[in-house]
Amino acid sequence: MTAVAPISETPDSAARLKAAHAVARGICRLFARNDIWCLTEMPLRGSGSSGRRADLMGIDAKGHLVIVEIKVSRADLLGDAKWTDYLDHCDRFYWGLAAHLDRDCMEGPAFLPERCGLIVADGYDAEILRPAATVPLAAARRKAEVERLARAALRRQLGLVDPHLSGWGR
Repeated sequence: MTAVAPISETPDSAARLKAAHAVARGICRLFARNDIWCLTEMPLRGSGSSGRRADLMGIDAKGHLVIVEIKVSRADLLGDAKWTDYLDHCDRFYWGLAAHLDRDCMEGPAFLPERCGLIVADGYDAEILRPAATVPLAAARRKAEVERLARAALRRQLGLVDPHLSGWGR
């Protein structure tokens, strides 16, 4: 995982970060079995200084972009007012929830159940409880997003080979 822990990490925030990593791992395993390959913490185009990042952003075998917003606490789930920004960057959007989280609110109109899929995961696996609707991006937008995703993946991979390269090209 490439997530950066908060500077003033508390035991509670450390537990949430660990839980979020576990959910991401389970979802990545599910997606890999279905030929969807993801990056964690993918910065969104146009997010500028806001630092908005998709928890998981990936591409399927058909070239569709998928974003997963991971939530491990009810407060975080109910308090996220900017999640709809992600819809402009993907063809399919999923909520990725920790298995212990109450999912009743996910059927309410605020969470766009007709558009957004629902995945429940732990550190070992995940299950899609509700498929995401495919809402195709414009071709030019998809091309730009796929190129950004590919470049980020290559930059991260080369950063593993040579850590001195990891900060270049940003």
